[in-house]
Amino acid sequence: MPMTVTDQNFQSEILDHKGVSFVDFWAAWCGPCRMIAPTIESLAKDYEGKVQVAKLDVDANQGSAAKYEVLSIPTMIIFKDGEEVDRLVGVLPKEAIAQRLNKWIA
Repeated sequence: MPMTVTDQNFQSEILDHKGVSFVDFWAAWCGPCRMIAPTIESLAKDYEGKVQVAKLDVDANQGSAAKYEVLSIPTMIIFKDGEEVDRLVGVLPKEAIAQRLNKWIA
């Protein structure tokens, strides 16, 4: 199950995390976000122990969304040791997301 991150805990949970973090920037009203949600949950299961998978509601946490210039959702950002290393936008097949994640785990 993906963890929930907020403006309040983004620093401690994502930026201070050693290793790879995958953050799904989403909103409840966003149709494509709801479409990709099962994929994100599946990835959280598949990458348990390897990648920290998190979801951030952009409506409730506008500070983080603004800081990372998230203009359209869903936007998924991959962080490694607290630095943004990759960004995916829109509904993508699970294999495409996994391919990008694998690049940063190795």
